[in-house]
Amino acid sequence: MQKKYHVYAIGNALVDTEIEVTDSFLEKMDLGKGMMTLVDEHRQRELVDALEDEAKPHAWASGGSAANTIIATSYFGGHAYYSCRVADDATGAFYVRDLKAAGVDTNMNSQERPEGHSGKCLVLITPDAERTMQSFLGVSAGVCEDDLDPEALRQSYFAYIEGYLAPSDTGRAAAVKMRQLAREHGVQVAITLSDPGIVENFQPQLEEMIGNGVDLLFCNEAEACSFTGQQDVEKALEELKKVSNSVVITRGAKGAWAWDGEKLHEVDAKPIKPVDTNGAGDMFAGAFLYAIGEGHDYGTAGKLASAACAKVISDFGPRISEEEHLAVRKEVLGE
Repeated sequence: MQKKYHVYAIGNALVDTEIEVTDSFLEKMDLGKGMMTLVDEHRQRELVDALEDEAKPHAWASGGSAANTIIATSYFGGHAYYSCRVADDATGAFYVRDLKAAGVDTNMNSQERPEGHSGKCLVLITPDAERTMQSFLGVSAGVCEDDLDPEALRQSYFAYIEGYLAPSDTGRAAAVKMRQLAREHGVQVAITLSDPGIVENFQPQLEEMIGNGVDLLFCNEAEACSFTGQQDVEKALEELKKVSNSVVITRGAKGAWAWDGEKLHEVDAKPIKPVDTNGAGDMFAGAFLYAIGEGHDYGTAGKLASAACAKVISDFGPRISEEEHLAVRKEVLGE
């Protein structure tokens, strides 16, 4: 049966603001480098005030891990749906407009937006291109089963869950419900472990979302080793095979491994000097899901994802333009 969507996703809706900072600023503000930390509105305001003399922010972008992923899928030519929650405020209105501009359908088009504050994320970029995120979830913390669209999910090839939902009781319950509905309708389930801090602090909750197994699991080396308790990434991969039918492990400058259930595809990284690694893993997943949704094998999907990652980390921001997506698609897939 021909389906409407390549990917249906659920996640935290956050408007990202990227700012270049020094390592000394992270130390001064006692921020864990390379980690995502949940903060309240007061703490985020404190950071914004401290940043006033540090640097000028780059442009806003509708973000959140899963949102970045499905926007990439959409820009490559796929169709995507995003379940999320934003407030009835200027930030929320911007978020929905940005999703629509990227061709992504969302429950926030038709569902009444709640009062309150939409989620925001400060993405602090150091000179080594590492990103440190300080996230205020706002009303996104309340994303729940009511935000699911079962019909859109049924009309999708993949259901995609972001690990960042693990700390939220309602978000985690929604992810579990989505996985169950996907199984009922023959929709494949993919999950990303999202962040080393999430794995370290919320592993039981991640395992609850994974349940009795998923079809595709995305992670990086640090997340793979932390989740499995292994120091060697090869052993970590063997452990991950027990919870997912296929596994993709991104390895930075060493490329990626994509195990399709039978064969391990080793994907080379495109040599490039990174400027900003924010969104790299999200881009990899979005490109990969698009390619396998179009019938390409894991090796080819990995090549597309690697090329897209090289493009996104070569400049600031978690995304690239639609034209750049299409150029990468033509370069790798000849389409």
